Amino acid sequence: MKTVNLLKALGIALCVATASSAYAQASDAMAGMDMGSSAPSAKTIKKTDRKLGLDVRKALSKAQGFDVSNVFVRARGGAVTLTGSVPEGGQIAQAEEVAKGVAGVKSVTNKLTLGTQGGGGGG
Repeated sequence: MKTVNLLKALGIALCVATASSAYAQASDAMAGMDMGSSAPSAKTIKKTDRKLGLDVRKALSKAQGFDVSNVFVRARGGAVTLTGSVPEGGQIAQAEEVAKGVAGVKSVTNKLTLGTQGGGGGG
């Protein structure tokens, strides 16, 4: 009788070991698929887009004589959109060139317009 119980216990232990091993291999395979499928979570995408937008904005703020106060940067999957206004026409093209030079930027849509900064007097 003791032998039968011992064999049952060994059988159960073997089943548990086999099942956990199979589970570990399956989860490793799934982890590998997650990495290769290039489908990061929405949270990760938002974080990456936000960082890219900030990087572009930082690059613009460092550009010689460029005022970013009325420029808005939006990034989505490497595609950057610039909106807002700049005081000088040359800064529209300058902003696009600076944005294209930032690591991670795949394309730039430039919707900047020529406009005055602040509220100039009326009269």
